[in-house]
Amino acid sequence: MKLIVRNIHKYLSFFIALQLLLWTISGIYFAFNKIENVRGEQYRLDLPNTLDLQEINFSIPDAINVSIKKRLSDVIVVASTSSGMRYFDLDGLPIIHLTPEQAMQIVTESTTLIPIKVEQVNDSEKGSEYRGRALPIYRVITTNDAGSEINAYVNIYSGDIEAIRSSYWRIWDLMWGFHIMDWVERDNIDNILLKIFSILALISSITGVLLFFKVDVKK
Repeated sequence: MKLIVRNIHKYLSFFIALQLLLWTISGIYFAFNKIENVRGEQYRLDLPNTLDLQEINFSIPDAINVSIKKRLSDVIVVASTSSGMRYFDLDGLPIIHLTPEQAMQIVTESTTLIPIKVEQVNDSEKGSEYRGRALPIYRVITTNDAGSEINAYVNIYSGDIEAIRSSYWRIWDLMWGFHIMDWVERDNIDNILLKIFSILALISSITGVLLFFKVDVKK
């Protein structure tokens, strides 16, 4: 019986060591890569804006937070209310969403990226690049100076570029999953794997304790 316990501990320890190896490799990756570059900040342009706040003279019921933004040639008001996000023009009227062509123009003017085509994303997908962002949203497929394909996600109303996602970011996202073993927003299968690893770690610990104290397990 002691031999069985030893073998269980040995093989389970291999799987636990594999997870520790992934944790170490991902940690080294984070240490040598800047998060700003992963988020695509190097592609954004700093554009000065001149806003005349005297033109704004209307009330927004149940407003929690209000911000003024420039959307191409227009000034818009973005309000967070108890019923959700609302978008207005300077007269207090609700604005319509951007067209795909306008989304491409925003990416052209606000970044160094070159737009190729636009897709409207309406449904949330587990593990998506745009998770956590309000839908619908525009995915503007672009290329950088090196010809690499990069996705820029544009808010369909405010015109904010809410995320820039490249293969660089996808590797980081994968490494982050390995590092903290947190795949809750990525895939249900990985959640199952997390539970399996946790159970294996528990069994490995128990068998290790039995061997350390030389517990005499009888048949």
